[in-house]
Amino acid sequence: MSSTVPKSSNIFWHDCLVGKTDRQKLLNQKGCVVWITGLSGSGKSTLACTLGRELHTRGKLAYVLDGDNLRHGLNKDLGFKAEDRAENIRRVDAGLVCIASLISPYRRDRESCRALLSDGSFIEVFLNMSLELCEARDPKGLYKLARAGKIKGFTGIDDPYEAPLNCEIEIKEIDGVCPSPSDMAGQVVTYLEEKGFLHE
Repeated sequence: MSSTVPKSSNIFWHDCLVGKTDRQKLLNQKGCVVWITGLSGSGKSTLACTLGRELHTRGKLAYVLDGDNLRHGLNKDLGFKAEDRAENIRRVDAGLVCIASLISPYRRDRESCRALLSDGSFIEVFLNMSLELCEARDPKGLYKLARAGKIKGFTGIDDPYEAPLNCEIEIKEIDGVCPSPSDMAGQVVTYLEEKGFLHE
């Protein structure tokens, strides 16, 4: 569904006296986007929430943007066609750690988000779990519905997932098992510490 309201041409950007650098100094951290991508059922939301909690316990300000949660509010007008998926991602930098948990199946959309951020502050985390593992886990029963033809355009079944080519962090299954949420979050926290995002 497209908007019938015309785009306004008389809007202007307003600079504020408090900017990203000021917020980073106040928070003693550097803003970044941790973009978690992977198939449905790969553990994106679990990792996002665990990571958010871990950063909170360390006194760091983070905010989780979960794909399903966004579709309940801000993005409730969007479906799952390619153009809707792109818009879902586009709608998602304030000096805090933003944890985005979205299937985001297309490389071009993830790269568009990366291009919006400077100085390596886009951190792509690829949950490289096999389709078989994700389908076996199927916490929401979506794969079963997709296999039965009740969901069309389902990523990994009848719509592609384009794996990242140069992600900052890749988390893989081990012997057909997804690593624990704390192990996955620990891997991301270690990266953030090593790259200086958790101190100003």
